Amino acid sequence: MGNKILIVTAVDAERDAVLRGLEGDERFVVIAGGVGPAIIAASTAAALTSAAGSYRLVISAGIGGGFDGQADIGDIVVSTGITAADLGAETPDGERFLSVDELGFGSARVAVDVAQAHRLTDALFTAGMRAIAGQALTVSTATGSAEQAARLAARVPGAASEGMEGYGVAAAAQLAGIPVLELRAISNRVGPRDKSAWRIGEALGRLAQASAVLKEVF
Repeated sequence: MGNKILIVTAVDAERDAVLRGLEGDERFVVIAGGVGPAIIAASTAAALTSAAGSYRLVISAGIGGGFDGQADIGDIVVSTGITAADLGAETPDGERFLSVDELGFGSARVAVDVAQAHRLTDALFTAGMRAIAGQALTVSTATGSAEQAARLAARVPGAASEGMEGYGVAAAAQLAGIPVLELRAISNRVGPRDKSAWRIGEALGRLAQASAVLKEVF
């Protein structure tokens, strides 16, 4: 295993924020892999394959939604687990969701090094940031209602952040045998999509600040 860390964001604005925080640290390679779990899984796998043996850690990083009672706008969420929260099937009556784990088709969850996640969370807190360790949820369709937010929170206890890429990055890293973490700067609440309340610029600034802390922890 190599000594570099691959950081994968969805879009260029997130990548640029991470790069600002890293200030040219050559231990880190940062790419923008695309929006959604499929394209970012392919992008991550391609990056890992093209530099086989170079990486010791993969980090999915970006902005995202925070679940009420867990993460507020401006917070940083460090994953204690990464779950594809809408990967599965409904029961015939439409009343229950069955994950692929329950269906016996594999797993919608990728484990992380929880001790490492807490070390990063503590370092972010020490640096003056509001940081929490919690479950990172990946969805293909961003949540747009309070009802769906409640369903997801019930489905994954400890749900703290919602994004569209974490599980894709994590699955590619897992297949390559490389540890993975997810880092989300919260720009909005998970639920009704009130764009007037989103703080994307603030979240990108927080992402840059958090990325600076990565240099100290890793």
